[in-house]
Amino acid sequence: MDESRKPAETLAFLGLKPGMKAADIMTGSGYWAEIMADVVGAKGKVTAFEPNQFYTAPEEQAKWKALTERRPEVNWVRYPFEAFSAPANSFDFTIINLSYHDLYWQSEQYRIPRSDPAAFVKTLYAATKPGGIVGIIDHVGIGSDTRALVDKLHRIDPAVVKADFAAAGFVLEAESPLLANPADDHVKLVFDPAVRGKTDRFLYRFRKPR
Repeated sequence: MDESRKPAETLAFLGLKPGMKAADIMTGSGYWAEIMADVVGAKGKVTAFEPNQFYTAPEEQAKWKALTERRPEVNWVRYPFEAFSAPANSFDFTIINLSYHDLYWQSEQYRIPRSDPAAFVKTLYAATKPGGIVGIIDHVGIGSDTRALVDKLHRIDPAVVKADFAAAGFVLEAESPLLANPADDHVKLVFDPAVRGKTDRFLYRFRKPR
């Protein structure tokens, strides 16, 4: 996944540094958490959050067990998808990779109830230290009905993300074209083999004011 995710360039743009207390929300395979642990080093700390609903099958539980055993220095945390929580002023840095749109998703199959993105971002704002960074990477989508767009294509309009974070008090400090792909026409499901791993992605660096 390194070729499409460009981890070194992405983390350099976002500003992850040694010694930081960092979070990876909806960590999935732990890809970013493991890389971030190498960056922050022994004086830093990485907490990787994963919704309980995504790891219920025995094979997924086995993957989670192997992951936590492989990198015991990472704090691996399970939480209900609809009820993210973290102590106030916990993190210097947070990344949410290709998952923020899921806050607008609802699925009976995966036991994902209707969530409140505004409440999530408010909680994240409180958990971020003054001056702290939140990096958002997601698939570009076009459409005013965000929940319908996410349900159909698992994409999100970048303007929605900007508005959500601004409403919580975050400042959009910078955006990068690093992960952009003009060849993506934005109308395919992100899991479609024609675009999987090469969707047009926005990369934002938000900061909590001091």
